[in-house]
Amino acid sequence: MLEAAGIRFQIRPADIDEDKTKRAMIAEGASAADIAAALAEQKARHVALEFPGRLVLGSDQVLQHHGGILSKPVDRAAALDQLKLLRGADHALVSSACILLDGKPVWRGSDTARLTMRHFSDDFANSYLNAVGDIALEGPGAYRIEGLGSQLFARIDGSHFTILGLPLPALLDYLRREGVLMT
Repeated sequence: MLEAAGIRFQIRPADIDEDKTKRAMIAEGASAADIAAALAEQKARHVALEFPGRLVLGSDQVLQHHGGILSKPVDRAAALDQLKLLRGADHALVSSACILLDGKPVWRGSDTARLTMRHFSDDFANSYLNAVGDIALEGPGAYRIEGLGSQLFARIDGSHFTILGLPLPALLDYLRREGVLMT
């Protein structure tokens, strides 16, 4: 997304224990938005030390369904379980981002998209998982909307960028205000 928007950047994976943070925050009663924001900042903080004087972006996405949080499925069976849980139902994707400069947050952004999966058969779910393979394990909900996963949905309300995992319009606004991008 950043490359397509004309932003030059470097990727540095943040080696953090997302599941541990999620479990602790869920136990404390944190919202999906709070969890996504905390993970985004934690990722940026982990990488920021390598880049003094530079903007460091961290982002994360959390799927909320009926008050619970779904994480990435660990295997095909878990992916099938998530699809069955979500079919015919609504869920929300909360995407958050945080920019740090010299280890201090200078911008935070968050957005929520609401999605409704259509009713589909177990055979369709299995066929879908066979077709997409391990891609189903790369995000919560066992789908990627930008591919065959689009066939799973009856309704989508919200930004496409939020669904892909980043509140991009708000991020671009911030970068323009700061003179990083042309206005």
